[in-house]
Amino acid sequence: MHGTPDAPGVQGGFGPPVGFGAPAAPGPFGAPGAPGGSGDSGGYSGSGEYGSTGGYGSTGAPGGFGAPSGPDTPGGSGGSGGFGAPPPMPSFPPAAPPPPPVPLGPADPLRAIAVALLNLTGLGLGYLLVRRWIPLAGCLLATVALLVIALPADPDGVPGGVLVGYLVLLVAAAAHGAYRGLRTPLSWPPQSPVAIVLGLVLLAAPVGGAVLYDGARDEATQKMLLDRLDKADQLVTAAKGEPFATSESDYRKALSTYHDLDAAHPGSRAAKRVPASLRTYYEAVGTPFGEKKYCDAIAPLKYLRTVPDTFGKQRLGSLAGWPDDRLATSLYACGITGLGTGKDVVSPTGNLGELLTTFPASKQAAQVEPAVSAEIDKAGKALGGDKPCAANERLKILKGQAVGLPGKEAGVDASLTDALSKDAATAEKKVQSGTYACGVDQYKSGDFDGSLTTLNGFTSAYPHDKNRAHAQKIAIAAEIAKTNAAAGKHLPSMSTGGSLSVTVSNDSPDEVEILYTGPVTGSFKLKACKGCSRYSSDSLAQLSACKANKSYPKKTIYLPPGTTYFLHKSLDNSTTSSGGSTAKIRPGYSYTECAYVVSGIGSGYTS
Repeated sequence: MHGTPDAPGVQGGFGPPVGFGAPAAPGPFGAPGAPGGSGDSGGYSGSGEYGSTGGYGSTGAPGGFGAPSGPDTPGGSGGSGGFGAPPPMPSFPPAAPPPPPVPLGPADPLRAIAVALLNLTGLGLGYLLVRRWIPLAGCLLATVALLVIALPADPDGVPGGVLVGYLVLLVAAAAHGAYRGLRTPLSWPPQSPVAIVLGLVLLAAPVGGAVLYDGARDEATQKMLLDRLDKADQLVTAAKGEPFATSESDYRKALSTYHDLDAAHPGSRAAKRVPASLRTYYEAVGTPFGEKKYCDAIAPLKYLRTVPDTFGKQRLGSLAGWPDDRLATSLYACGITGLGTGKDVVSPTGNLGELLTTFPASKQAAQVEPAVSAEIDKAGKALGGDKPCAANERLKILKGQAVGLPGKEAGVDASLTDALSKDAATAEKKVQSGTYACGVDQYKSGDFDGSLTTLNGFTSAYPHDKNRAHAQKIAIAAEIAKTNAAAGKHLPSMSTGGSLSVTVSNDSPDEVEILYTGPVTGSFKLKACKGCSRYSSDSLAQLSACKANKSYPKKTIYLPPGTTYFLHKSLDNSTTSSGGSTAKIRPGYSYTECAYVVSGIGSGYTS
C-alpha cells in the first residue's frame, strides 16, 4: 500500500518522493520526530519505523521533508530540520570581488597592429587599450628616463647605448602588444581600424619630438661652435698687446680653432664668421707694423706668411698676400738700421739679405743699394769730425756689408749687384784715408798704443798713400811716447835734418833700432857690437859703456836745437825691454849717445 507524504516541516523544502521498499534510514543528525509533528532532521513513521531524514539547509534554513512511511503503516509527518548556530558578524565589510576576466575573443590582426602602433609611440597606449597596466607603467618610465637623459639638448645628443636600448624596448613593446592585442578586445575604440588610425596619428608625436630634438641639438651645437669662436677671438684680443715671442702660442691656438670651424663645420654660423675673425687676426698679429716697430714686426709677419699652409691661399683670398709688402717694408726699415753696425743684416738670413732674396722685384729691394751708398757717404764725412775712428770702423763694416749682400748667384738683379760693388770700392777708399785720420786722432788724444797699431797697419796696407811718410813719423813718436808721454805732446812734423851732431854708438851684443822725435823725427838701426856683452848693473854701465878701446857700431845724425826724445830697442832679443833718454840739444855742443844692455833690466842709454 502507498504511504502518504509527510506533513511539511517548517520552511523545509520537499524531499524527493520515495517508492515502495524498505523503511528509510534515519538521518544522520536528526532526532526522532513525533508522529505527525515537525522533526528537527528526520521524522519517525507512525508504526515506529524511521522515515527519511531531512538534510541541514543553509544557516537558518529548515530541513526537508522525510521520506514516506513504509507500507500498511500510516506515515506521520517528517520533522523539519533544525536551525544551526548563526556565524559571527565580520569586523569590516567584505572586499569587492575582482572583475571577471575578459573573455578571449577571436584573433583580430588589425587589432594587433593597432596595439603595436600605439606602443611604438613610447607611451604604452596599446597596453592601456588592452588593460595591461604593468607593461604600460614600464613604457612610461622608460620614456621619462629617456627624456631626463636627453633634455636639455646638447651637441653630443643622447648616448648611443641609451638610444639603442630604448629602441629595442619600443620594438619589444610593439611585438608584445601585438601578441596581446591579437585576441584581447579593446576597451576603446570598439573598432580596430579606428585604433590603427589613432596609432598612426599618435606616432607623429615621437617623430615630431625627434625632429624638434634634432633641431634643439643643432642649435646647441651652433651655440657651442659660436662659443669656441668667441674664445678664440678673445685669445687674439688678449695677445694683441703682447710680444710675439710670448703670444705666438695663443695665436696658433686661435688659428687652429678657426681652421677647425671652417673645415669641420663649414655650414655653421660660426664658420660664416671665420673670415671676419681672420681679418681681425691678421691685423692683431701685425700690430707692431701698424705701430711702426719694424724690427718687432718681422717675426709675426713671417708667421702670417705661413698661415696659407693651414688654410690654403684660395680660402684666405686677399689675406694670403696681406703680409708680403708689410714684411718687405719691415725687412728694409729694420735692415738699414744695421748698416755700419755689427748686426748681421746682409747674409741670406739677415734682414737686407732676406729682402733681396725673398722679394727681389719689390720696391723695397730697389732701395737697398741707395741706402748703402748713402751710409758710406755719411760715414766718410764723419771722418773729418771729432770721432774719425768710429767713422772709419763704420766704413769698414759698410764695405764688408756691400760685398756681403746676395749677388747674381742668389737671383739679385745684375744692375743692383754692380752698384753694390762700386759702393764697396768707394768705402775702401774712404777707409784708407779714415785709417790715417784715426791714427792721428788717437795720437792727439794720448792713445799712443792705439795710434801705433793703427798707423803701422796703415803704412803696411797702403804703401803708396800720400800720407804714408807722415804716418811713419807719427808711429815713431807714438812708440817713444809709450815709454815717455812727454814725447807725444806735439804731432811730429815732416821736417828733417839740423846743424847739431849727435853720435850714437851700440855697446850691446844685439842689433838695435834707434828712434827719436822732437823738432825732427826719425829712426835708424845699428848692428850688434862684436865682443860686447851685457852689463851686470846700470851703475857699471854708466861708468864703462862705450869707453873701451874698441870700434863700436855708430851713426851720427844732425838735429836742430831743442828737446829730442830717444828710444832704442833690441831687434835680436824680444825679451829685452826698450830704454830711452831725453836730450836737450843746444848750439855749440856736440852730443854722443851710447846704447847698452843691463842683465835683468833691459836696454839703456848713456850720453
